[in-house]
Amino acid sequence: MAPSQELVLWSRLGPRAGSLFSGLWWQDRWLFEYWAHAAAVVLTEDYPIHRVSMDAYPPPNLSYTATWMAADDRLREHVLHRLGEGAPLPTDAFEDCAVVDWASTGWTAGRNVERMLTFLWLQGKIMVAGRAAGQRLWGLPDACLPAGRRRPAVSPAEMVSKATEHTLRALGVARPLDIRQYFLRGKYTGLAGVLRTLTEQGRVVPVRVDGGGPPSETWYVHAEALGELEAIRAGHWQGRTFAFRNEMYIPKAKRQYGYYLLPILHGDRLVGRAAPRFDRGRGVLRIEGLYLETDIKPTAVLCRAVTGQLDDLAALIGATGIEYGDTVPERWRPTLHPS
Repeated sequence: MAPSQELVLWSRLGPRAGSLFSGLWWQDRWLFEYWAHAAAVVLTEDYPIHRVSMDAYPPPNLSYTATWMAADDRLREHVLHRLGEGAPLPTDAFEDCAVVDWASTGWTAGRNVERMLTFLWLQGKIMVAGRAAGQRLWGLPDACLPAGRRRPAVSPAEMVSKATEHTLRALGVARPLDIRQYFLRGKYTGLAGVLRTLTEQGRVVPVRVDGGGPPSETWYVHAEALGELEAIRAGHWQGRTFAFRNEMYIPKAKRQYGYYLLPILHGDRLVGRAAPRFDRGRGVLRIEGLYLETDIKPTAVLCRAVTGQLDDLAALIGATGIEYGDTVPERWRPTLHPS
């Protein structure tokens, strides 16, 4: 379909999301690629937060990585020298001059250039300067960040504090377990103390969520989001539930809906799911199924809203047409399958 970050923005901004996102990323440099919870697009203003991870890479539990990089210093210097010439370069532009092959039982075995580039990226010594045909183009940080943005790292404690606030703003209400798994996953050392400090400062507020686990379990909300709690509670306690499961890794015969699913939000209600697939060979967006919740009426108004959004999705990914499969609401068939 499209990268997840583009789909998220499209769902809020429409088909212009792709160009807006590209401008913020590659022209304005307000964003850059780095490893947060996983490979991600992160805010340039948060560079000092991520610098903590850069300065600490490789961590003690990856001693082989440190040993291999030291043994293949010639390859490291070659990469930095080539990028110092100025132009962003793809992975295949670098010579494999490794003395010691990268050893692995997986698919990375012997992929010396790719491994060195990845490790230098994780160290912040190089960055993703652009993309061509879906492939990364590499560059040095000074060429990839706006002037003055390559600031030193914050302290580890400040990193955890800032990441905790970011996470609570994103999740709304969360337990310490949820916080640890979000944004800087696995890097929340001293989280309990940070939450105490933020609570004392009035930055976060501890709350109890009825039905959200053991009665003694503490949840947290960011102070800036307190005004939104009533709206969240109103939507949650009207008996509405929406079970959404990623079926990509489920055997095809056992899938309820499809390989790839997008939830359908109409007004303030999640009303169903779409199962889209982009046939790149034909340039066609194929909707293999539209599934409404059992209590949702398939009105003409809803049909126009859903098909309008899917038209926008087709524009985002560059599809020249849309086809609908057989699994659609019966009342929508004349519209979706005109004779």
